[in-house]
Amino acid sequence: MQRSLISAAILSLTALAAAAPAQAAETAKAAKAKPAKPGKGAAGADSLATTQLPRNVRPSHYAISLKPDAQAASFSARVVIAIEVLQPTSAITLHALDLALASASIAAGPGQAVQQAAGIALDAGKQTATLTFAQPLAKGSYQLAIDYSGKIGNQAAGLFSLDYDSPAGRKRALYTQFEAADARRMVPSWDEPAFRATFALEADVPAEQMAVSNMPVASSTAIDGGRKLVRFATTPSMSTYLLFFGLGDFERATATEGGTELGVVTVKGRLPQAQFVLDSSKAVLREYNDYFAHPYPLPKLDNVAAPGRSQFFGAMENWGAIMSFETVMLLDPAIATQADKQAAFGIAAHETAHQWFGNLVTMRWWDDLWLNEGFATWMAGRTTALQHPEWQTSLNRVAGRNSAIERDALATTHPVVQRVATVEEAHAAFDEITYAKGGAVINMLENYVDEEAWRAGVRSYIKAHAYGNAVSDQLWQHIERAASKPVKAIAHDFTLQPGVPLIRVSEYSCRNGKTSVTLTQGEYSKDKPNKKALSWRVPVLAKTVGAADASRTVVSGGKATVTLPGCGPVLVNAGQAGYYRTVYAPKAYAALAASFDKLAPLDQLGLMTESWALGLAGKQPASDALGLARATPVDAAPQVWGRIARMFDEVRIYARDNEATRAKLSAFAISRLAPVLARVGWEARSGEAAPTAILREQLIYTLGALGDDEVMVEARRRYDASLAGDKAALPPALRRVVLGVVARNADSRVWEQLHAAARAEQSSIVKAELYGLLGQTIDPALAQRALELAVSGEPDATIGSGIIAAVAQEHSERAFDFALANLPKVNGLVESSSRAGYFPALAGGSANPAMVDKLKAYADANLPATARSQTNTAVSRMQYRAAVIRDRMPEVDAWLDRQAL
Repeated sequence: MQRSLISAAILSLTALAAAAPAQAAETAKAAKAKPAKPGKGAAGADSLATTQLPRNVRPSHYAISLKPDAQAASFSARVVIAIEVLQPTSAITLHALDLALASASIAAGPGQAVQQAAGIALDAGKQTATLTFAQPLAKGSYQLAIDYSGKIGNQAAGLFSLDYDSPAGRKRALYTQFEAADARRMVPSWDEPAFRATFALEADVPAEQMAVSNMPVASSTAIDGGRKLVRFATTPSMSTYLLFFGLGDFERATATEGGTELGVVTVKGRLPQAQFVLDSSKAVLREYNDYFAHPYPLPKLDNVAAPGRSQFFGAMENWGAIMSFETVMLLDPAIATQADKQAAFGIAAHETAHQWFGNLVTMRWWDDLWLNEGFATWMAGRTTALQHPEWQTSLNRVAGRNSAIERDALATTHPVVQRVATVEEAHAAFDEITYAKGGAVINMLENYVDEEAWRAGVRSYIKAHAYGNAVSDQLWQHIERAASKPVKAIAHDFTLQPGVPLIRVSEYSCRNGKTSVTLTQGEYSKDKPNKKALSWRVPVLAKTVGAADASRTVVSGGKATVTLPGCGPVLVNAGQAGYYRTVYAPKAYAALAASFDKLAPLDQLGLMTESWALGLAGKQPASDALGLARATPVDAAPQVWGRIARMFDEVRIYARDNEATRAKLSAFAISRLAPVLARVGWEARSGEAAPTAILREQLIYTLGALGDDEVMVEARRRYDASLAGDKAALPPALRRVVLGVVARNADSRVWEQLHAAARAEQSSIVKAELYGLLGQTIDPALAQRALELAVSGEPDATIGSGIIAAVAQEHSERAFDFALANLPKVNGLVESSSRAGYFPALAGGSANPAMVDKLKAYADANLPATARSQTNTAVSRMQYRAAVIRDRMPEVDAWLDRQAL
C-alpha cells in the first residue's frame, strides 16, 4: 500500500524518531563501537562467509520505529541503522522487499552533518535497495536513517495479519515471520545470518492491545488518539531472521525458571490451553541451562500462539519470542489427544533448543542450516524422552530416521551441508535431510563418542562461538577434541556427501561360543539400482540375539569382520542409532525373523521398517515385512503395531487402483488389526500407557481407511449420538479420528453437517480441523465441492490451502488440476516461501506418468531454476511409486493370495 493511503493521524516519521531518545542513544553508541571480529558479533561476515550483498558496509544496531495499521493492511516506519563503512563508497546496498522508501539520509553521528540520499533504486528481483550519495562516504561509523512504508500480508511472510473469531466478534492480530529471508519485508536491512546486530524496537499501537517482541517492554507511554508508544529493551546481537513483533487482543501468563521469566501469549480466552506448554517450558529450560552450561541469556522467553496455520512451518524460534500456531501449541480440551500433547512438548523443546543452537550461535550461511534444525530435532527427541519416559518416545527415532533415508535414497537428494545460493534455495533447504537426517547423524555420532564426550564438545562449541556465527567444522573440532576420536572424518562422510550406506550382512558362523559375520558396505538407492556406491566410514553396533552386550566397529574401506559373544542370529544396528540400511543374507534374515519376539521393541521397529523399505526397493522380498506382521503377537508393543498399521496403509495406497489386490489386502490387514483394537478397546482404560492411547487412534484410522465394517459402523454411531446430545460418544481422545472416518465416508448430508459445524465454530483450532475434514472425503463429487470451498473466501486465508492439500491425499490429480486452474487464488492462500513446494506436494501422491509431465510443466512456467528442488524430488517419488506398483505389488498380491488358502 502506498504511503499516501496512510491515515493523516499517523505521527510523522521524524517525530517518531525524535520521540525515541533511548533508541537514538543506543544507535549512537552502536555506531561508535569497535567492529566485531570476523565470525563474531555484529559482523560475522568475514571473507569466508557467503553474502548476496556488497561487503563494504556492515550494520551493528537497528533502531526501528513502527506504526502498523492492521485494518488498512499497511504500516509506516523509520529505521536508524548504525553502520560501519569498511571501504570508501558512494552507494550502500541492503535488502528491501515490497517496501516504499520515501527518503534516506546518513550522518557520522548525532549533531553531525546530514547527507540526504541522492537516489534510491529498488531491485525487486534481487530484493535490494541501493542508496546513492553525492558525496562519497569515507571509512568510519555512521547512522543511516530510512523513512519507509510497507504492506501487511495475510500469509506468514514479513509482517502479516491473522483473522479469527471471538465471543466479541471478528478480530485481527499481527505477527511476523522472517525466516529465511523475510525481515526485508518489514525492515530495510542486511538480511543475512552473518550480519548480526542489536535491535531496539518501538511501536505506535492501539492502547488497548498488547505488543510483544523479543525483549521485555522497557516503557509504554500514552499518546494521542487512543494509542500508546511501546518501547522494547534492546536485544543481544542476533541475525535479522530472529526479530519478532506481535500485536493484538492478547493475554499473557508467566512463570519463572532460573531467573528467566517464561511466558505464554494467546488471544484472549485461550490462555488456559497454553498452560501445558508453560509448565513444560520450565522443565525444558532447566534441562537446557544445565546441558549447555550457558544459562539462557535473555530476561524472558515467551511462547506466542497464533491462530491460523502455514504450509511452510508450525513454529518459529524467534529469540525470546517463539511463535507457534495454535494448532501445534494449544491443547483445546474439546479435541486434544495424547499425540497432541506429545507434539506440543516436542515442538516447545525443539524451538527452545534453538535459543542456543541457532540464536546464540547462528550458522554463518544457509549452507549450514542443519546446525540449527538437525541439532534442535535431535535435542527435542532426547529431551522429550528424558522428561517423559512414560511416553516411550525414544522409539520414534526409527520413524524419523526412516523418513530421512527414504528421501536420501533418491537421486534428487543433497548433502546435509549443501550449497545455497538464492533465497529460493534457502527456503527449499528446510526438508527431511536438514531436519531428520541431521538429527539422525547427530544421534549416531553421540552414540559413537558417548554422551558425556558429546556434551562436553557441545558446551565448548557454544562457549567459543556465543553471539557469533559458525560452520559445521567448528562443531566437529570441539567434539573431536572432547572425545579424542576421529569424529570429523565420519561426520564429513555423512554430511558432505549425499546418500545412505547399505551394510550387507553375510551368513554367520559360530565357533567356540562366538559368532563371526562379515559386513560389506554398499549404497542404498531407490531409483538408481546400478549406481556406483559412495564410501562411508560407518559406525556399527552389532550383537547376537539375546546377548547382553554388543560389539562396536567402524566399517571402513568397504568391509569389516565382527566377532560377537554368544551363538545365534546376528542383529546389526542394535539400538537403531546408525544411519544406514541393513540387508541380511537369506539364512541370516530368516534366523533373525524367527527370533523377532526376542528383540527389544526398538529393534523390532528397526527390523520391520528396514524389511519393508528394502522390499519395496527390491533388495529383499517385499513380503518379508508382511510375514513379520503376520507373526507379531497381539500383545506386542503398541509402537510395533502402529508401524504395522502404517505399513498396511501404505500397501492400501499402492493398491488404490487395483480393486482385487485392495480387497485381499483389506481382508488380511483387518484380520491382523481388528483383534488388536479389540484388545485395546475404543475407550481409554484407567492408567493405560500413553503409547496405547496413540495406537487406538492409529488402529481406528487405518481400519476405517481399509473399509472395516465394524469400525465404520461404530464411528457413525458415535457421530450420530453426539449430534443427538450424547457428549460421551465423542470424548476428546476419539473425536478427531472418529470424525475422520465419518468424513472419509460421508454422503452429501453428512458433509453439509460438517460444513455447517465448521462455519459456526469459533475456536480457530477446531474450525481449521473441521474444514480440513471436508477435504478428506473419498467421494469425487464432494471432493470437488471441498476444492471450490477452499478458494471461495469463506474459510480464513490460511485454511483454504489446507483443504486443497487434504483433498490431494485421496484425489491427487483432481486437487492439482484444480489448483492449477485457479492459480492466482491458490497463490493467495500460500505464503511465497511455500509455493515452490506446495504444488509438488499436491502432485506427489500420484503414480501417473501424466502427472509427472503436468508438474514439470507447472514448474517450467512458474518457478525459477533455483526453486525446482522440491519439484524434482516429487517427480522422483512419483516415478518410484510407479515402479513399486509395477515391480513389487505383484509379489505382494501373490503373497496375499497364499494367506487366503
